[in-house]
Amino acid sequence: MASPISKEKETSAITHRQKFEGHTDNVGGAIHLPGGQRIITCSEDGSLRVWNMKSGKQIGDDWNDGDSPVWSIALSPDGKKVVSGSDDGAVRLWDIDTCKVVKKWTGHTEAVTSVCWSRDGRRVLSGSVDGTARQWEVESRETMPEPIENILASIETGHKAVYAVVYSPDTTLIATGGWDGRDDYTWIKIWDAKTGKLVATLKGHTGIVWCLAWTKDGKTLISGSFDCSIRTWNTTKWKQTAVLDEHTSPVSAIAISPNDRILASASDDNTARLWNLDNGKPISSPIQHAHYLHCVSFSAGGKQLATGCGDKNAYIWDVAVILREAGLDDLLLNPQAKKSALHVCTSTCQSRPSRFFRWSTTIAFYCTTPFSLLSTARQHVSQPLVWSQPLRCP
Repeated sequence: MASPISKEKETSAITHRQKFEGHTDNVGGAIHLPGGQRIITCSEDGSLRVWNMKSGKQIGDDWNDGDSPVWSIALSPDGKKVVSGSDDGAVRLWDIDTCKVVKKWTGHTEAVTSVCWSRDGRRVLSGSVDGTARQWEVESRETMPEPIENILASIETGHKAVYAVVYSPDTTLIATGGWDGRDDYTWIKIWDAKTGKLVATLKGHTGIVWCLAWTKDGKTLISGSFDCSIRTWNTTKWKQTAVLDEHTSPVSAIAISPNDRILASASDDNTARLWNLDNGKPISSPIQHAHYLHCVSFSAGGKQLATGCGDKNAYIWDVAVILREAGLDDLLLNPQAKKSALHVCTSTCQSRPSRFFRWSTTIAFYCTTPFSLLSTARQHVSQPLVWSQPLRCP
């Protein structure tokens, strides 16, 4: 049974505000830098690059530390540093002013697929194809004003591969998602960040969980999956509250606007979508791209959206214009003191790696990342690989 989600009025064809060309492989991450004038991207070509949003031109040289593909990036809360996760298993801390690596953490034995900052900027969380989630202290104990006590370095998640990690807003919990070695379900797991104890297991997705995001108020966790659905979860009772199922191919990335009222999603169906989190409805027509998508992120004010694409380019889209055409300008304002529809569990919510190998029930792989990860994929099936077009959902 499909979820009770209906479309808002359709808008005219949506065009990008800016296009950033220069990477020589898929763009896996794109985030806005402070000041609203620049974005930074990462790519399978092994580089990070900074771009002028007005001109679309690259600023300075490529950021490189070896040639290993870079899968994910995240901006520190103070806007001064970027953390990246790479195919070589390393987590790197970059200084934005110097464009250099200032710290390199090793410990993962396979590709680092997801990175996340704690809200206070004192910790970095990483997830890897090796099945673990790891926490890293950004500063040494000697220089931190208040050292982090008893930080748990590594969590053996039980996932065969971890593709998404995220801290809760208060940093007390960690959510992980990935591949559990089955083709009929995948669980999201919630962990105590200090002890590593499993707190909850969220059941609902029927495919690999590629992405996770937590609302700032901590009340809702949102997930995107290979099963083509986006699901929302109440974090008090750990129950599914809604299913957003307009995408027709796997959901590769999600992002929540700064005011917690808009969700952006990216998919292998070559589109990004905006969702009204007050009612769970799509805001506009799909934002069309020429190729599958790897990432999506909002600007600090929520008025612009960055996407990274399999055509090796990144794009900027004007969210304010899209909302205006849809008659939903108020979604850029702070939320009213009322409960979102997605925070209320309904009985009608039922179900019907952009990264790394993709597994369907036909044992077909759709590889949106380099062939270097195929060795990992081959370990998970006994039948021959079949290359195919992007999976289409029923």
